[in-house]
Amino acid sequence: MNPAVIPIFKIIGGFVLLVVGGELLVRGASRLAVAMKISSLVIGLTVVSFGTSAPELAVSVGAAMTGNADVAIGNVVGSNIFNVLFILGVSALIVPLVVSNQLVIRDVPIMIGASLLMWLFAFDGMISRWEGAILFAGVIGYTVWCIQQSRNDRRLAAEARLTNEANSESSPPENIGFSVIAIQIALIVGGLVLLGFGADWLIDGTVWGATQFGVSELVIGLTVVAFGTSLPEVVTSLVAAWRGERDIAVGNVVGSNLFNILCVLGLTGLVAPDGISVHESAIRFDIPVMVAVAIACWPIFAGGHLIARWEGGLFVFYYFLYTTLVVMYAIGHGFAHTLEGVTVFFLLPLTVITIAISCWRHWKAKKTVVL
Repeated sequence: MNPAVIPIFKIIGGFVLLVVGGELLVRGASRLAVAMKISSLVIGLTVVSFGTSAPELAVSVGAAMTGNADVAIGNVVGSNIFNVLFILGVSALIVPLVVSNQLVIRDVPIMIGASLLMWLFAFDGMISRWEGAILFAGVIGYTVWCIQQSRNDRRLAAEARLTNEANSESSPPENIGFSVIAIQIALIVGGLVLLGFGADWLIDGTVWGATQFGVSELVIGLTVVAFGTSLPEVVTSLVAAWRGERDIAVGNVVGSNLFNILCVLGLTGLVAPDGISVHESAIRFDIPVMVAVAIACWPIFAGGHLIARWEGGLFVFYYFLYTTLVVMYAIGHGFAHTLEGVTVFFLLPLTVITIAISCWRHWKAKKTVVL
């Protein structure tokens, strides 16, 4: 048998499993939200995002147990940058994403705070076990808070339903049985399983293909593997955006970023015998980029509560620019410093001005409508 047959089969099969798994996950999550009378956003921030971040958890904990701290840190930081810039960017290019007010007011500021806290902990070159414990306690608190929010949503929905029934002659609400909820949970679990197998198959096949063309293992690790662990988030958000479940698409990214920092990094710091050492280049370059990306979400989300197509294109452009810089520094290319200088002193200020003008126009238009 031709040795290329199995890797090619894995690439094709991996894509098929990812598409089917993403469809099952989004379908089950959206119907579960309806059945349990909670918002799709809460489901996206918790069940979907935590489930799609399972590959990052497995990779980082495994890396910490084997002493590969750079892999653990790089996996979390790289995935968070990828989630916002690439996943949200491509999703917004497919269809402009409406952003919930809850994300703008509460969840995005929490994501920014968690990113800054991680940077603070990493500043001395080490994330200790007690710092990991603090991060892990954060994900427990956040999950409890989300559950409380879902209960409030159910209470408000019940009150609204009773009010509507009192004011109109409507048919009694359908009684959602346990079997319906169990089916949706089974769809979610089945979708996550297919996403996991699909990601593994696609990574294996792609790594084999890259090595056949002489691509170094370093570049493969910086690109293919980092992309592979985020494949569940990619497919889930793209399918959700395509199906019109925009709360799941955006909530999945924000929730995944929070889970990566608080749970993945926190648990990794707890199980690592001597904590997690953080490389100087990550403190100086990669983590600040992750923090900047998190902060950039707020004005874009708040400006009109919409991620427009041009903003999605901007996200994707910056992801490829960041990846280019990472690869150039890894191979020691001399143009890396020049490109970084152009980005810092020209592209970033221009982007900030553009986003500020866009937010000001949204605010002015909203104020005009109110008046």
